[in-house]
Amino acid sequence: MSEEPRKGLFRRKPKDPNKKPGRLAQMKQVYQLSAKHNKATPWLLAAAILGCTILGLLAGLLFGGAVFTTILGFMVGLLLGMFMLGRFAETAAFAQMEGQPGAFGAVLNTARRGYLMDDQPIAIDPKTRDLVFRSTGRAGVVLLSEGPKGRSARLLSREKKRHERILPNVPVHTLQGGNEEGQLKMKQVVSAVQKLPRKLNKTEVLAVRNRLAALGTQGTRPPIPKGIDPNKARPNHKAMRGR
Repeated sequence: MSEEPRKGLFRRKPKDPNKKPGRLAQMKQVYQLSAKHNKATPWLLAAAILGCTILGLLAGLLFGGAVFTTILGFMVGLLLGMFMLGRFAETAAFAQMEGQPGAFGAVLNTARRGYLMDDQPIAIDPKTRDLVFRSTGRAGVVLLSEGPKGRSARLLSREKKRHERILPNVPVHTLQGGNEEGQLKMKQVVSAVQKLPRKLNKTEVLAVRNRLAALGTQGTRPPIPKGIDPNKARPNHKAMRGR
């Protein structure tokens, strides 16, 4: 039998394939994504950092403390560059998702400040593949459709009525995602959600989430047999008595 090699004091541990990349690795991935989509990314970032550094140097030459103001300008340039890189990466990510099913759901999921989104669409049209996504937050329930304006409007209206029956005192907001007139583009979704008026506190938001979890989604609700009206259905008392 072969013995397992002893672990030395300075022996490197094997890399965990499931380990998330570090902060520097994430920044590198973001930069590569941005540069691939926008070839001017490195030049714009360099211009931001260099421009702020030069402004800091000039301010120091005019008012004194050139070393301090130059370093301060460089740090401001770095912050500005990070902000610009985030915007560039967001635009590149939206461009990659454009036209893919579920893209608007992925965008809605980025509105994390005070919002909790369902993992799956709550409604799917089996014929047209139009989707409705749901997120819950301080503004109430937000329903976002994905699909052509006319078709998705019907699906969205049906889901809104269903939620208003279950949550009569909770605001239910509807948004349409798409590229047609009157619809929200992907880059507009998060800002539109954040602008909704806040009506609920944190406790009420959790209560609404629990109520919606009991309500389920189109994928988890059992289908109703054809020809049966659920509002007029009555139990079979003979079967219940074992006859």
